[in-house]
Amino acid sequence: MTVLTVAVPASLDGVRVDKAVALVADLSRSTVTSLVAEGRVRIDGVTVRSRSAALRLGQVLEVDHREEGAPAAPAGDAEVSFEVVFADDDVVVVDKPAGLVVHPGPGHRTGTLVHGLLARFPDIGALPQAVGSDPERPGIVHRLDRGTSGLMVVARSPRAYHSLVDQLSRRDVTRSYRALVLGAVDGTSGLVDAPIGRSVSSPTRMAVSRKGKAARTRYHVDRRFGKPVPTTLLTATLETGRTHQIRVHLTAIGHPLVGDDVYGQGRPLPGAVIARPFLHAAGLTFLHPGTGEAVSWTSELPDDLRRQLDLLGD
Repeated sequence: MTVLTVAVPASLDGVRVDKAVALVADLSRSTVTSLVAEGRVRIDGVTVRSRSAALRLGQVLEVDHREEGAPAAPAGDAEVSFEVVFADDDVVVVDKPAGLVVHPGPGHRTGTLVHGLLARFPDIGALPQAVGSDPERPGIVHRLDRGTSGLMVVARSPRAYHSLVDQLSRRDVTRSYRALVLGAVDGTSGLVDAPIGRSVSSPTRMAVSRKGKAARTRYHVDRRFGKPVPTTLLTATLETGRTHQIRVHLTAIGHPLVGDDVYGQGRPLPGAVIARPFLHAAGLTFLHPGTGEAVSWTSELPDDLRRQLDLLGD
């Protein structure tokens, strides 16, 4: 059993134990609840009995979160293809292609973005030990779904990891997406403010739920199409970062993403030529961990999404 150990940074001062462990170990809250119940979470050497206990700056948090025989830390794989938009000693900004899984997991032990990153930036492999994060997710502070393309930032130094985790928790990172949805969206802009949690009927899916976590998505209408059926091209901006947030929120207002077989409500686009949800992470802004200055990147729509737009008519 491997012990994850991390000194509580300022960004986690006052945060509940279960939320903090879920964040630093990238585990589900239900998994964290089980770890606490099993006595596998400690603060300054004392076993945590209440998952709602608040952490304090400088405390040492320990989590026995990995069973013996768990997969070893991933190795670099130079065959993994992705574009590096920017890289320095603190961060790597990548443009992830659709179809590429971000990190190892069940069914995806090889060929992930993490394997590709380790081939190009092997120093990232030492980061989990330095910051107490999951060895299978070195430098990963946020993710994109397998079918989503676009921009991601990856930490390359301990200060960058802590800074980016803090910025994400404070909602200081701006992430904007281009999304094509079914139907004519009313108005020119809007805000979906609805909590998201696990679906009761299908645990692998997310859903709007009163028991879920707060979630907010802003959107702006960029263009409308009438043929072959009404569709709307949006720019959606995350104010929170819940799993499948944009897909769930747009479906909740009656406008599922084109190509989304999971949340699409059985409403395919006639003549569609894409085999994934029309969702692209087109904009990314954060404060550089080294300089403190705001830095931004944009990414154009990939070829498959542009071809889909070319087939639509006004």
